[in-house]
Amino acid sequence: MTAASRTLVLASTSPYRRELLAKLQVAFEVAAPEVDETPLPDETPDAAALRLSALKAKAVAERFPDALIIGSDQVATLNGQHIGKPGNHDNAVAQLRLMRGQQIVFHTALSLYNTATGNLQSAIVPTTVQIRPLTDLQIEHYLRKDQPYNCAGSARSEALGIAIMEKMEGTDPNALIGLPLIALTHMLMQENWDVLL
Repeated sequence: MTAASRTLVLASTSPYRRELLAKLQVAFEVAAPEVDETPLPDETPDAAALRLSALKAKAVAERFPDALIIGSDQVATLNGQHIGKPGNHDNAVAQLRLMRGQQIVFHTALSLYNTATGNLQSAIVPTTVQIRPLTDLQIEHYLRKDQPYNCAGSARSEALGIAIMEKMEGTDPNALIGLPLIALTHMLMQENWDVLL
């Protein structure tokens, strides 16, 4: 099946995910999933991310009866504890002070839902990031320049945030930004949808 023969939908309002999907040079639509992203009691980070990625994909399914819908979610953790989006400068300062010199795990989940067949594929793509032992002044300067207040862990690796990172380990650099493209192209091929054809 060629890229033009079925609608591809990104169930996300994230500009970062939109930019990542555009790298594949395929036509796609964007739909906003209205879902409650609150973790369930005793839910592990992996399980939360997987559940929410599938929930997002299915949330817009009624609008697209013959489509492949992409849902994605990311949960960042420090020592097993959830780290959300800071939302403002003061919260970001507090997050980075807590994270400096530490390892953060970004659990990025991806789901691909075929609305015509009901087939759902899901995967989790973890990325471990070692944060530099930052000074208060470095944290302040970084945040004033990059303003990553809508990013989990107060850092954007695709921008200046790369400078606060000592190293990262994972199978797909795109997963850290929010959409694992290697896993996505594999899932699309399982649906006979090849981005190269």
